[in-house]
Amino acid sequence: MGFPIAAAEVTMLGALTVLLLYQLIGEVIVQFARLPVPGPVVGMLLLFLSLWARRRIAEPLRDTANGILQHLSLLFVPAGVGVMVHFSRVSGEWLPILAAVLLSTALAIAVSALVMQALMRGRNGAGGRQ
Repeated sequence: MGFPIAAAEVTMLGALTVLLLYQLIGEVIVQFARLPVPGPVVGMLLLFLSLWARRRIAEPLRDTANGILQHLSLLFVPAGVGVMVHFSRVSGEWLPILAAVLLSTALAIAVSALVMQALMRGRNGAGGRQ
């Protein structure tokens, strides 16, 4: 006999299973196609495309994703530990790292601004409806 599981936990487990399956599918595609992209990124793209095709997000998936996002800061702990473990290497190469961070940040802001302008232009060109 197992422990009784609440219906909310079952739906959360189902949503987590869906997220992990997309990640697994992404990993398999990357391994077979030898793509230079992380598997979770491909899985996330596939998840986005499937949600876009359905035109809606299931409530358990939305709730689970929001729950994960509320604890997103915990995912930075391994990165911080990695930086501290390799602190001597990072301190020896701080200038290229700083330049890459500043350049990529400026590039991301510029691309976001251009995309926003294009979207606003497209919205205004469609009769000004909002």
